[in-house]
Amino acid sequence: MMSESDIAYIAGLFDGEGSVYFKKMKQIKHNRPGKPIHNVIVIRMEIAMTDKDVVKWCHDFFGCGAFNERKVKPGYKRQWRWRVSHRDALYVAKLLWPYARIKLHKIEKIIDHYEPDVQGLDDNIVDLALERERRNDTIR
Repeated sequence: MMSESDIAYIAGLFDGEGSVYFKKMKQIKHNRPGKPIHNVIVIRMEIAMTDKDVVKWCHDFFGCGAFNERKVKPGYKRQWRWRVSHRDALYVAKLLWPYARIKLHKIEKIIDHYEPDVQGLDDNIVDLALERERRNDTIR
């Protein structure tokens, strides 16, 4: 079961140890005739650290993404990574959004990117304008 304190804890991990990647780029499809260039958006969130238990707990807690060992240079400690991308990143971003501070802007980019596509289909979609207003009222 997801508790608010667990979600807030993971949001803190993301602010300190995680990364949020949202980038528009051009990609060449080598397996197609003429190698056409496509515009793509790469969306990814990840936590990488040397404490395997914490990273595995994040993976199990959300139940999505990939958990694996990262390749490191000889002489360095083993590092573990939990990574989510695209719609899984949206799911995680919406849960972490109320608690994020440092990575808030990038998390909002992910939500803003997907929100028009799913608006009206899911009652759990965050209305960022209303939530910002509510958050500002509670801070005052």
